[in-house]
Amino acid sequence: MTDLHRLSIRELSEGLKQAQFSSRELTEHYLKRIAQIDPKVKSYVTVTAEQALAEADAADAALKSGNAHALAGIPLAHKDIFCTQGIKTTAGSKMLDNFISPYDATVVAKAKAAGLVTLGKVNMDEFAMGSTSESSYFGATGNPWALDHVPGGSSGGSAAAVAADLAPIATGTDTGGSIRQPASFCGLTGLKPTYGRVSRFGMIAYASSLDQGGPMARSAEDCAYLMNVIAGHDAKDSTSINKEVDDYVANLNGTAVKGLRIGIPKQYFNVAGLDADVKARVEESLKKLEEMGAILVEIDLNMTEAYVPTYYLIAPAEASSNLSRFDGVRYGYRCENPVDLMDLYKRSRSEGFGAEVQRRILIGTYALSAGYYDAYYVKAQKVRRLIQQDFLKAFENVDVIAAPSAPTTAYKIGANLSPTEMYLGDIYTLAVNLAGLPAINAPVGFDKDSLPVGLQLIGNYWSESQLLSIVHQYQQNTDWHTKRAEIAEENA
Repeated sequence: MTDLHRLSIRELSEGLKQAQFSSRELTEHYLKRIAQIDPKVKSYVTVTAEQALAEADAADAALKSGNAHALAGIPLAHKDIFCTQGIKTTAGSKMLDNFISPYDATVVAKAKAAGLVTLGKVNMDEFAMGSTSESSYFGATGNPWALDHVPGGSSGGSAAAVAADLAPIATGTDTGGSIRQPASFCGLTGLKPTYGRVSRFGMIAYASSLDQGGPMARSAEDCAYLMNVIAGHDAKDSTSINKEVDDYVANLNGTAVKGLRIGIPKQYFNVAGLDADVKARVEESLKKLEEMGAILVEIDLNMTEAYVPTYYLIAPAEASSNLSRFDGVRYGYRCENPVDLMDLYKRSRSEGFGAEVQRRILIGTYALSAGYYDAYYVKAQKVRRLIQQDFLKAFENVDVIAAPSAPTTAYKIGANLSPTEMYLGDIYTLAVNLAGLPAINAPVGFDKDSLPVGLQLIGNYWSESQLLSIVHQYQQNTDWHTKRAEIAEENA
């Protein structure tokens, strides 16, 4: 019973169904690990031990009755951007440090309905704005592979919790790479679904036309299990698409790698900041896929230089609109002893928001202001369409597109990257959100400092099954996804 955290989701599901261990025992195992190991990692903002054990007991009862969902009794961690009824939901911000949500996000409600057990809420960059998880009001989370390095962001807590075996699976969100980049930095599999595939209801908004929830886990198979729970139409989300959902687990071997055409954008492999080790590991993984029968096809993606400026006009503009609701009046942080309404607004927002959030609100408000709206925001939306068309043209000749997930491996905590350096670190991930496409990160090796490297595969719309299947088959032929950080090997 000391190595339950080493089991896959399928093994956990079978073990629970065959009564080899109970959900309570499994949950207690993870809670013990969190208590002993998380003080070093700092991935959790809130641990919900009492609720987790109650949910585990309910799952055990359902398992005994024989009417349980495949994932009943399996613990998970939620990114602290998903509203959870009766549990603090902070979005990593002082602004929401006292916010107890009166309702569950759809993703949370679906996980509960399937009998999954919520271990707690995990750390993130404030309001999902950042690539390191250092902008969190609750402090930086460590990367389990090297605790003095960042786990990536904004879903850094989700990645660190899974990589340290403090949760078998976790939810994340991806607005410009916030699932794929931390998955890359922490040696995990992370899927950003097609925009509209997973409900955004109850997910605190950063940039509404870009945000998308998804699973983070060790393997594509584990991600597929969680996707089977969280994907699907939701009437409460007007951007949710009413389209039939695949059985992602059943389709894990559904895509033939033999004959699969993988597009290699030459612009992506000539980026100035691309680390030599990252490039080498990604190229080795593509060689492996070629050995498995895939065909590598060089393609052009001519809009590459437009990704960062386009994203950093659209996302802050939407953020400035979305975050205007945090005004010190209705809920959230409120400054003390305001002298008038204007003082209440100004001090609540300047004291409640961190530097990165304030920076993006200011950029976005400027881009939306009279006289600049057409010059900046409208132009960025037009370029966004050109980026989408660039991808669609490429998909006429290839099935998926391959790229690094990030140009480097994890940075050191406190590296103090300039905003521009941090934004350029998202060069490979931003366009997927601008175009609304699905993409997945798969671990493909390590750099010279033993830090994980990730391969990104980008698919056409609604091709989540295909992406999971390709990565699953790659993982049947490699063992990178089974590698564990030293801290994950510790027994609690």
